[in-house]
Amino acid sequence: MTIVHYWRAMWGIVGRELWRFVTQRERFISALVRPLVWLFVFAAGFRAALGLAISPPYETYILYEVYITPGLCGMIQLFNGMQSSLSMVYDREMGSMRILMVSPLPRWFLLLSKLFAGVGVSILQVYVFLGIAWCYDIHAPWQGYLWALPALMLSGLMLGALGLLLSSFIKQLENFAGVMNFVIFPMFFMSTALYPLWKLKESSALLHNLAQYNPFSQAVELIRFALYGQMAQYAFIYTLVAFTVFMAIAILGYNPSKGMMSRKGGG
Repeated sequence: MTIVHYWRAMWGIVGRELWRFVTQRERFISALVRPLVWLFVFAAGFRAALGLAISPPYETYILYEVYITPGLCGMIQLFNGMQSSLSMVYDREMGSMRILMVSPLPRWFLLLSKLFAGVGVSILQVYVFLGIAWCYDIHAPWQGYLWALPALMLSGLMLGALGLLLSSFIKQLENFAGVMNFVIFPMFFMSTALYPLWKLKESSALLHNLAQYNPFSQAVELIRFALYGQMAQYAFIYTLVAFTVFMAIAILGYNPSKGMMSRKGGG
C-alpha cells in the first residue's frame, strides 16, 4: 500500500459522507431545527429568569441566547457524532464499511477517515447555524469565527471518537438508540452548554463536579473562548486527552483479534 492508496481511500470515504449530507436535505434541516428551537424558544423563555454575571470570555453582561450559542454549536457536533456512529453500525453490518473492513488498509486509518468525514459535515452545520444566529443579532468578533475553526475540529474529533467508541460495543442497530439516550442527554444537560458552572454550584455541588469534568463541557468552553479570540488552555488539553483516549479505545474495540469485534464473530 502506498500513500496514494491511503489518499484515495480517505477522500473516497470523506467524499461519500459529504455527498450523502448534500443529497439528504432532511438530515441537514433536522440538524439545524434542534439548536434553532433552543435558541429561539428556550432562550427567549429563560432570558429574564437566568441572569448572567460577567465572566470570561465575556467582558460585559450578555443575553442568555448569546451564552448558549457556543453550547448549541457543541450540541450540533454531539448529535452529529452520534448520528455518524449510528450510520457506522449500519455500514459495518451491511454497508460500505463491511467491505472496507476486510481491505488491506489498516482499521485505524479507516476509522480516522470516517471520523474526519463526520467532523467535516458537523463543521458545515455549525457555521450555517452561526450564520443564522448572526441574522438574529447574536454576534461574535469576526476573527472569532476563524479562531473557532480549530476548536470545532478538535471538539468534533473528540465527540466523534466517543461515538465510534460506542459503536464498537453495539452489534445491532436497534440497541444503539437506547445507548445514545443514556449518553447524549446526560452529557448535554450536565454541562456548561446551558448554564455556567457557578450557577450549577449554587444548586448542587455534585452536579457542579459532574459538569466540570464532563468532556462535553470542556469542548463547549473551548468553542466559547475561541469565538472571542481567546485560548482556553485547560479545555484544550482536556479535550485533546479525551479524544486520544476515546479514539484509542475505539480502535482497540474494532480490532478483530483484541476488541469487541472478536466477541461478536467479526466486524
